[in-house]
Amino acid sequence: MHRRRLLLAAALCGTLLLTACSGGAGDPAADGPVELTYWAWAPHMDKVAEIWNASHPDIHVTVEKQASGDSLVPKVVNAVNVGVAPDLVQAEYQALPTLVANDVLVDIADRTAGLGGTFAPGVWQQVTLGSDAVYAVPQDTAPLALFYRQDLFRQYGLDVPTTWAEFADTARELRRKAPSRKLTTFSAGDPGLFASLAQQAGATWWTGSGRTWKVALDDTPTRKVADFWGGLVREGAVDNRPMYTDEWSKALDEGTQIAWVSAVWAPGVFTSYAPSTKGKWAMAPLPQWNAGESVTGSWGGSTTGVTAGAAKAGHVPAAVEFATWLNTDPAAVAALVKEAGIYPAATAAQTGGALATAPDFFANQPDFYTTAAEIAKTTAPAAWGPDVDVAYSAFKDAFGKAAQDRSDFSAALTAVQRYTLAALQRDGFTAAGQASRRPSGAASR
Repeated sequence: MHRRRLLLAAALCGTLLLTACSGGAGDPAADGPVELTYWAWAPHMDKVAEIWNASHPDIHVTVEKQASGDSLVPKVVNAVNVGVAPDLVQAEYQALPTLVANDVLVDIADRTAGLGGTFAPGVWQQVTLGSDAVYAVPQDTAPLALFYRQDLFRQYGLDVPTTWAEFADTARELRRKAPSRKLTTFSAGDPGLFASLAQQAGATWWTGSGRTWKVALDDTPTRKVADFWGGLVREGAVDNRPMYTDEWSKALDEGTQIAWVSAVWAPGVFTSYAPSTKGKWAMAPLPQWNAGESVTGSWGGSTTGVTAGAAKAGHVPAAVEFATWLNTDPAAVAALVKEAGIYPAATAAQTGGALATAPDFFANQPDFYTTAAEIAKTTAPAAWGPDVDVAYSAFKDAFGKAAQDRSDFSAALTAVQRYTLAALQRDGFTAAGQASRRPSGAASR
């Protein structure tokens, strides 16, 4: 794809678009400004684009609001195939391999030199897909942390766990002291959370590019995570109820669930699901597999990609200029925080400015965003493939039954691996499973 993109650029620069290719990114076309279309689902992105349009008369951006990221992927793939693609698209990190495999996104490495240092290494790796190419500019990220009820931890004499072994012990200790309460729940309906926990453990689920992939959803780090949570669910040390239900909301609000492994966007969820607990929660770094380490995963986040439609129209320079501004310029990022409610991927924007004060729900933790920024720096790289949606669907089915039955999570993981690999092969990819090895010891006891 990189070669095709270079050939296309060379061809365009040899035609009537010579001026646009050889000049600055903001060079206007002969009949007016460059007109860019941006497909995005985050709220109020049009208000952010208005800031750009007011100060960049040579490049005008029109935001077209779309449905959520999952539904946007097939829509933009089809748009490229029929020649009506937008110039830019908001794409979740896990969707990038699918978009690249379908020739939706162009490689913008030649126009983003030096930009990688603006983001945490693990975040930047996700837009390069581990290659020399760059397929998007990171927009927001969602580092995992541990949220816990300060008052109830004090009441029951619990220490905030710093390792997963301590986390398991804390769950058991709470169960002994207060049988009606649980430390947390394992929600089988949220594969994104499980994926980010595996990411923290060092999982590499997909390796490859184009039409050739290896699939290892059951690799050793992921089995460690599955065994850990499966063990806690089987012994009843943690709950097995799904999240985002009335029952789960009641458990948070009444204090029968006193901790939650979640992401930096958790304050908004607490505001809706546990309103009476305002000021009672605190955020701490995610427990580690090995004492002294500092690694986290990321549950969510998105990027800004430049499409083949922009390449066809000769709009790549202008599109890259806007994508870079949108996700790195202080005024733009402040607007993203205010209008779209995102946690910016650019490390310089993660403290101060729009994030100078803690979320209202966490007013008791003034250093909320300072802590979040330190956690975000430790985000591990993630390895996504072209069929994440298939894997997530298989996860919900297999782990949903295992969690309900309190049965073997390892067997469920094996089922997810087999289904995902077979689906990739059925879709015409050259795909193979990557040998995995069970951990030498149980993750929980």
